[in-house]
Amino acid sequence: MRYVDKYASQVATFCEVCHTLAKRLYVTGHGGNLAWKLEDDLILITPTRLNKGEVEADDVVFARLSGEKVEGRRNPTGELPMYVNFFRERPDIVSVLHCHPPMTGAFAITKGKNWLMRPLFPETVTEVGPVPVVPYGEPLTQRLADAFLPYLPKYNAFLMENHGLVIMSRGDIGWTLMNTELLEMTSTTILQAALLGDIKEIGLADVRNLDNIMRTRELPLMGAPGVNKSLVDLYFPAQGA
Repeated sequence: MRYVDKYASQVATFCEVCHTLAKRLYVTGHGGNLAWKLEDDLILITPTRLNKGEVEADDVVFARLSGEKVEGRRNPTGELPMYVNFFRERPDIVSVLHCHPPMTGAFAITKGKNWLMRPLFPETVTEVGPVPVVPYGEPLTQRLADAFLPYLPKYNAFLMENHGLVIMSRGDIGWTLMNTELLEMTSTTILQAALLGDIKEIGLADVRNLDNIMRTRELPLMGAPGVNKSLVDLYFPAQGA
């Protein structure tokens, strides 16, 4: 049985996420790509040179974690080396999404403070976590893929300098899309709040208390298992947990 038939339900969801990204202008032209690990050594990934609003079931590609294509009439995205690194270095991760949401993208090109590293909303703190800036690398290169390596153990979302957003999760591709939407709304509100004056953060004690929410909702901490002990580790590393 072909993988596209075996995983028909997942393929349908995958295509729907592609279409949603295009409708919301989180991707334009041929930009953006996404991948979903369906088996230990099988990923569903977007094809190269196709608008995400046009992706259908017969366009998707299946590949091994080595980068070898195993099924699909198209070639996989040229960012495949990036995804190979992600799934190799973070075996806990199930799905990854790269896109260019405009408000979040503003933080990828600013020389100012990266407010996405700070605790501002409980939902963003507990579901996305801090979002560091990964140094610029030429698209479609191993250099870009390797630029993520120092950041992968600790975080689940990343601003690609002068490029866009990468976000990953231990959930399916639909869950990762919801986190993308949450982050974009956070970015939108930050930029609006900046027009009004100073921005308020959630304090250390209240961030520590948000660990209770993590336990109640059974949310995993960002980063590889065991790397971070609490949200305080992520947002106030000098203070300790």
